[in-house]
Amino acid sequence: MIKQVAKKIFGTHNDRFLKKCRPIVERINSLEDTMSKLSDEELAQKTEKFREELSSGKTLDDIMEEAFAVVREVSQRTTGLRHFDVQLIGGYVMHKGKIAEMKTGEGKTLVATLSLYLNGIESKGAHLVTVNDYLARRDAAWMGPIYLFLGLTVGVIQPDKSFYVEWDDEESFTTKLVPCERKQAYDCDITYGTNNEFGFDYLRDNMKYDFSDYVQRELNYAIVDEVDSILIDEARTPLIISGPTEESTDKYYTINAVVKNLKNEEHYTIQEKEKSASLTDKGISYVENALGVGNLYDIKNIDTLHFVNNALKAHAVFKKDVDYVVQNGEVIIVDEFTGRLMPGRRYSDGLHQALEAKEGVQIESENQTLASITFQNYFRMYNKLAGMTGTAETEAGEFMQIYSLGVIVVPTHMPMIRKDYPDQIYRTLDEKYKAISREIDEMHKKGRPVLVGTVSIEKSEILSKLLSKLGVPHEVLNAKNHEREATIVAKAGDKGAVTIATNMAGRGTDIKINDEVKSLGGLHIVGSERHESRRVDNQLRGRSGRQGDPGSSRFFLSLEDDLLRIFGSEKISYIMNKLGIEEGESIEHPMITRAIENAQKKVEAMHFEIRKHLLEYDDVMNQQRHIIYSLRREILEGKDIESIL
Repeated sequence: MIKQVAKKIFGTHNDRFLKKCRPIVERINSLEDTMSKLSDEELAQKTEKFREELSSGKTLDDIMEEAFAVVREVSQRTTGLRHFDVQLIGGYVMHKGKIAEMKTGEGKTLVATLSLYLNGIESKGAHLVTVNDYLARRDAAWMGPIYLFLGLTVGVIQPDKSFYVEWDDEESFTTKLVPCERKQAYDCDITYGTNNEFGFDYLRDNMKYDFSDYVQRELNYAIVDEVDSILIDEARTPLIISGPTEESTDKYYTINAVVKNLKNEEHYTIQEKEKSASLTDKGISYVENALGVGNLYDIKNIDTLHFVNNALKAHAVFKKDVDYVVQNGEVIIVDEFTGRLMPGRRYSDGLHQALEAKEGVQIESENQTLASITFQNYFRMYNKLAGMTGTAETEAGEFMQIYSLGVIVVPTHMPMIRKDYPDQIYRTLDEKYKAISREIDEMHKKGRPVLVGTVSIEKSEILSKLLSKLGVPHEVLNAKNHEREATIVAKAGDKGAVTIATNMAGRGTDIKINDEVKSLGGLHIVGSERHESRRVDNQLRGRSGRQGDPGSSRFFLSLEDDLLRIFGSEKISYIMNKLGIEEGESIEHPMITRAIENAQKKVEAMHFEIRKHLLEYDDVMNQQRHIIYSLRREILEGKDIESIL
C-alpha cells in the first residue's frame, strides 16, 4: 500500500530516471546546430580532442553529451540515420551500465553506436555481443562507417575467422570486411561477436602455454544485444571445452539396439515437465535380460545404467526436427529459444552419442570436460556491462539479483498502434491448424503480408504442407534453410507475402513494409502456439507495428499444445467443457488468457530455479577458476614468479 502511494507521489524508478534524462537530451540537441556546421575533417578530429580531455583528467561522463552529439551528426552524414531523442536516452542508459528495454523497430543497432563510441574512445575495448554470427557481421558493416569516420577501429569475431571493418569506398561511406588475426580483432576499439565466441575465446586463452598467444584483453565494456536471450535463456547451458577420451563407442550401438524396442507406458514413463524418462519394473527386467546383466542397479553396472538412461532420453524425450536436426551425417542441436542451429555444440555426459546411435550416424568419441564457465560468471567479469532488448521488464528481478543490472523502459518514438487480438483456443491440434490456414488464406487474399511463428522445424513444415494444399504461395524460414534468411526476411513485408518461420524470425529481424501495405493494415502476425517464455511471444509480436506502423497479431492454441497439456490444461479444459464448445469452435476469454499466462509463469519460475542452481554450483568453481587462471596468467607474463612460488 505504501509503495503504491509513493509511486503516485514520486513516480516509479523508471519515471524518475527518464525525468533525469530530459535535460541531458536537451543539451545534446542544443549542440546539433554547431555540429552540423563543422566540416568532415573537423568532426573526425573530435575523437583526438576527447582523448586529450580524458588524459587531462576528465571522465567519460564529462565528455558524453558532446560525444553523443558528434555521433548523431556523423551518423546522419555516413548512414543517413539520425538518432531520435528516445535513442539518445537509450544510449545514456547503456553508458550508465543498465539495460535499455526498447520496443522492436526502435533502432537498437543505431542506439548502441552512442555508448560504444564513447566507451571505445579510451581504446580499452568495447564489445557488442549479438545472438548470432549473421547479426555480428551485418551490424559491424552497417554501423562501421560511423566509427571509421571518427578514427576508431572495428573488429568482427566469427567462428572460423575474424575480420577488420575497413573502407570499401570512403567517399560513398561503404565498408568491407577484411580477414585478420583473432587477436587483431580483439585489439580494435570496438569488437562485434557472439556470446559463444567471446566466452569460448576466454576459456581457450586460459588453456594456452604462451601469453603472446592470448587473444583477449581485460574485459572492459560490453553491450549485450538481446540481453534477455543471452543472459537468461542461454544461461542454463554452460560453455564447455572438451577433449576426446579413449573409450570405445561400441556400447552405444549395443544399448541403442535394446532401448529402441521399449514401449511407452509399458517399459518406461515420460516426465515431460522435467524433460526426462524412467524405466518401469517391466522395462528394467526387459533391459536386464536383453543385456545379460543380473541387476541393472548394482554398483558394478552403474556405467551401463547411465548409458541406458541416456539412450532412453534420446528415444523418448528428444525429438528430431524439434530439439536437433540431422545434417550431413551429424546430429546438430537446435536452440529452443532462437530456432537456430548450433554446430559445434554437443550435449554432454554421453547424451549426444546416444542421439547419434538413435539416428544411425557415426558416433563421435565421448568427451571429457577440460574447461567450463557459465554465461553468468563470464559476463560478470566485465568492468561495465549493459544491454538492450525489446523484452526485459518481466525478468527485471533476475537481472538485478544475478548481474546487478537495472532495467529502464525507454518510451517509443512513435505511438504503438498494432492491434493484439485475444488468443483463440481449440480442442485439438487439427482444428487449430485448420483455423490458422483459414486466417492466413484470408489475409493473403486481402494482400496483407503474414508472418507465421512456429516453435519447431517440424511444426513449420506441417503448416507449409497445409498452405500448399490451399494453394497459398509462401516461404519457410527455419534452421534447415537459414542461409536464405536475409533474402526471405527482405521480402517478408511485401504485399501478399506469407512467411512461416521458427523463432529465428523473432529476434533481430527488421521486416519493412511500404505505404500500400500500410494502407491494407500492415503486417499480420500469427502465433501457432505459445512458447514457454512470454518474452519469446512478445518478440514475435514485435515484428509488426514497428515505428508507429499499423499491424496486428493473434495467437492460436489447442489443448494438445505442449505448454497447455503439461502445465495448465485441466482448468482450461474444464472451462471449455462447461461452456459446451463444439468441435471446430474456438474460445476467447480473459480467464483463459490468464490461465495461459500462469502456465508460462510456472515454466519461467522453474527455469529460473535451474539457472540459479547452475550459478550456485559454478560460483564454487568460479573462485577456483579465478585464482588458478590469475596465477597462470601472472606466470605466463613473467610477473614476480618467485613470490608466487
